[in-house]
Amino acid sequence: MIVAYFWKIEARAIPFALLAMALDRFVLRSSPNVGFFKSLGTGKGETFTPRDATSLRWGLIAEVSDIDIFDNSFVVKRWRKNSVHEFRAIMEPISAHGKWAGQEPFKPTIKDWNGQVIAVTRARIRWSQNLRFWRAVPPVTASLKSAPGLIAAIGIGEAPLGLQGTFSIWESPTALRDFAYRGDAHNAAIAATAKYTWYSEELFSRFAVKEIRGSINN
Repeated sequence: MIVAYFWKIEARAIPFALLAMALDRFVLRSSPNVGFFKSLGTGKGETFTPRDATSLRWGLIAEVSDIDIFDNSFVVKRWRKNSVHEFRAIMEPISAHGKWAGQEPFKPTIKDWNGQVIAVTRARIRWSQNLRFWRAVPPVTASLKSAPGLIAAIGIGEAPLGLQGTFSIWESPTALRDFAYRGDAHNAAIAATAKYTWYSEELFSRFAVKEIRGSINN
């Protein structure tokens, strides 16, 4: 099972967040309950550019064997204690194409699904293509914000530059597919990706939403 957390914090908790981002990996790597995981910074969900980054919301996505054990783990409880709001999504992979840090972490476990879905994208942008990439973002952002069936979307990343992604929640698989393959702005970005080879690594994954707790927009 895949679980994603996003924690909203107050400014006084920023030192804790920075320290946790550096140290949580050692605790998570030693846990037999945890497989693939990534600690994440986030954006405000406004422009999806580096200027959108916020130090008041942080995230974690992980493959876990037991959700309840992980939800009561040291790492999660410490974030919970230092946050003012917690969002949690429990998900099952429907499809995944590409790699994340050289791994293929989200093996599909479900095929037929008509409920809410979550899309997670992640890309390692080639430094030579950064300027061209960011120039292409505004039209896609405008298209995303007006997309029928979008519930919420934020930017995610392991670093402010170079390692970029999105986390979006959709009413249905159809709504996500329509945005991904029928929108002019997104199709133009797909064509430019192929033409200019923006990414040295990329991943597009879809998940069935099994449970959501909290709001990602808080």
